[in-house]
Amino acid sequence: MAQLFTTAVGHGFAGLFSAIKRVRPERPIHSRGLRLTGAVEVAPPGTASGIAWIDTPGTSTVAARISRSVGLPDGLPDVVGLAFRINDWPDAADAGLPADVLLSSTGWSRAGRFVLLPRFRADRSPLTTIIPYRGPHGPVLIGARTLGPAPLPASLGAFGRTLGGEAWVLGLYHARPRGPWHQFGTMSLLLDLQGKEDLRFDAVLNPLPGADTYGWTKRLREPSYAVARRPPPR
Repeated sequence: MAQLFTTAVGHGFAGLFSAIKRVRPERPIHSRGLRLTGAVEVAPPGTASGIAWIDTPGTSTVAARISRSVGLPDGLPDVVGLAFRINDWPDAADAGLPADVLLSSTGWSRAGRFVLLPRFRADRSPLTTIIPYRGPHGPVLIGARTLGPAPLPASLGAFGRTLGGEAWVLGLYHARPRGPWHQFGTMSLLLDLQGKEDLRFDAVLNPLPGADTYGWTKRLREPSYAVARRPPPR
């Protein structure tokens, strides 16, 4: 019964994506964004997650994109999306890269971390994966919170002007679905003024090193991801 339900919901999302794609053929959601570049510093683990990338100290270079999920005008609150691609890591020889991590603005409490919340400011937006990864010891969520600078608007034009040449620094955390957050590293991001490629992220095709995806999350995500991957009509 649960499999039928998640399959039906996944196809429902795919239908919605298909309808939106007729209006926004390039990107059904996250249509407007800014490209970022930077690095993740993973500290020696305090509380281990069981996921290799989270528990392995070292530096990973990342390419990222901040976006407004629905694409509402800048003067209105919108769900903040932050996607980042891990290009390398200390044990890269043993893992398939790149790997994509997708975060959205939510709450931070045990219930709120699963609820999408529109925000006016990026620096006040806790960001989580919402859907947990499948680790060797159970489900694991990833979260991020801004450490600096502040204030940092969620409107893209103002975000770019405010950040300028300064780094957006975020603490990175992991947690069990109903457990406390544990910081495992920091991510520093700068505006990428040189990148020309339109970055596209896919957490299904590019999984996190040392983690797997639950079957129910694949059934929820894959149909709409497949719609998003389709090239726009010529």
